[in-house]
Amino acid sequence: MTTTEAPVTTDPTARDILDVAREQVLQEGQALGYEQILQVLQLPEGRLPELLELAHDVRLRWCGPEVEVEGIVSLKTGGCPEDCHFCSQSGLFTSPVRSAWIDIPALVEAAKQTAKTGATEFCIVAAVRGPDQRLMAQVAAGIEAIRAEVDIQIAASLGMLTQEQVDQLRDMGVHRYNHNLETARSHFPNVVTTHTYDERWKTLSMVREAGMEVCCGGILGMGETVEQRAEFAAELAALGPDEVPLNFLNPRPGTPFGDLDVLPPAEALKSIAAFRLALPRTILRFAGGREITLGDLGAKQGILGGINAVIVGNYLTTLGRPAEDDLDLLNDLSMPIKALNDTL
Repeated sequence: MTTTEAPVTTDPTARDILDVAREQVLQEGQALGYEQILQVLQLPEGRLPELLELAHDVRLRWCGPEVEVEGIVSLKTGGCPEDCHFCSQSGLFTSPVRSAWIDIPALVEAAKQTAKTGATEFCIVAAVRGPDQRLMAQVAAGIEAIRAEVDIQIAASLGMLTQEQVDQLRDMGVHRYNHNLETARSHFPNVVTTHTYDERWKTLSMVREAGMEVCCGGILGMGETVEQRAEFAAELAALGPDEVPLNFLNPRPGTPFGDLDVLPPAEALKSIAAFRLALPRTILRFAGGREITLGDLGAKQGILGGINAVIVGNYLTTLGRPAEDDLDLLNDLSMPIKALNDTL
């Protein structure tokens, strides 16, 4: 996909992109394409309220008012052999994250605490290139123990998979598998060099073919251009994931991206709305970095600008908002939390 030749519309007779989106996305449910997404991202900041309102209307029309709540836990932290430039869990950087595992009782307790928030989804995450036999055995034991005590959907994020591992996770009852593409194909080599975009895409394809739900998103603010941000949204739309977690770079000391600037709030909100118009029926989840990028006011604007899911509590290596704050916000906005039986 070409990302450098899309012209900015200057024809005075051309239709306004938001008018086009109202008809195409809101009324017909047809996603915006690459050049249209780019036009949205290039809108002046003064049109942000109008854009957010439209994205919220699209979310209500095609996804409904419910918000899906999820918690995550790191089963294996740190010591990853990959060089994802944003990640303090890479063993190749000087980031202060020690390699550690949690045991099964701690995993079950984390699932219990997640369920108490009203969350329907609990994701088991490991910092690895892909799971080895030990990790797969630990995940299987953890899922069995969680199912014995907690009524919650279980997702997993364990890196790149073989077909055998995909089948094993499906048979364990994993409901949804997360594997982020992270950024646009054209920008990916600037973010990761130890594996390829196509390797990630292959895992996602196998997950879908096995019948698990696909969760795939990325991180905005990693030095990508606006054109590449539009490219990424269009690539996700082509993949058609069930869920897209939107993260915003929270620069981590000791990583190659540790000195990058945080994405400006207006750009982050514009991106949220653009991704909603590119993915009108997809679960669009607030994930890491939203606290530092948007703050409390921005979180409210994002939920009123296309978001329909949140991760509550802490992330893998950074602190999130207290779960109670997110739940209070949803209550204040009269947005019901999706019930477990609506996700089965």
